[in-house]
Amino acid sequence: MSEVVVERRGNVQVITINRPEAKNALNAAVARGVAAAVDELDADDDLRVGVLTGAGGTFSAGMDLKAFLSGETPAIEGRGLCGITETPPRKPLIAAVEGWALAGGFELLLACDLVVAAETARFGVPEVKRGLVAAGGAAFLLPRRVPQAIALEMLLTGEPLSAQRAADVGLVNRLSPEGGAVDVAVELAETVATNGPLAVAISKQVARSTFDWSVQEGWKAQSELISPVFLSEDAREGATAFAEKRAPVWKGR
Repeated sequence: MSEVVVERRGNVQVITINRPEAKNALNAAVARGVAAAVDELDADDDLRVGVLTGAGGTFSAGMDLKAFLSGETPAIEGRGLCGITETPPRKPLIAAVEGWALAGGFELLLACDLVVAAETARFGVPEVKRGLVAAGGAAFLLPRRVPQAIALEMLLTGEPLSAQRAADVGLVNRLSPEGGAVDVAVELAETVATNGPLAVAISKQVARSTFDWSVQEGWKAQSELISPVFLSEDAREGATAFAEKRAPVWKGR
């Protein structure tokens, strides 16, 4: 049985961590599978958006401690946890969360651009309860996603957030009934996929880079990234399709 299952739903790639008997704990095989899937997502022009989820009603309980003790790691050198926490894919990635997203599983969620969660989902970074620091991205990235006071509460207490609370503080984009997170995430992904792929990718790049730029640097850096988009075939196609009252046919260039 493959520990990562990848399927296509039109222009959407669905990546499922498939270790339900272990609460989708992350080991080396999962890391390789997720990394290979997002590489395919970025390389295939027919794929526009990825959805990351877990099988069996759990997103991921974090690192597989038994595998860790035997010498395995769920990190990919130079790329971070499962190959996405340090180097997220160029194309949008949406987390579809059922059940628990804990520790490293929560850090995978932070590598995603959007989050859909079942109303019964729970989110947590319990590392401090074990005398550890959330080194896979939560301590560093969570304050960029939610107000600092909320991030510090999660990081310092180790206590989880409910799905509703996570939505209230802006961590979750959409809630779904229990069992419906993937379907809602795919629906959201399909909405993104109707847009110009080049414009979507550059919009993501600019938005994710903004914390690294001063205001003065940002205007220059944004212009360098965006200018080629306005000169692209897709930009001309978007304007033409609008004038002709038809759906655009994107080429990604």
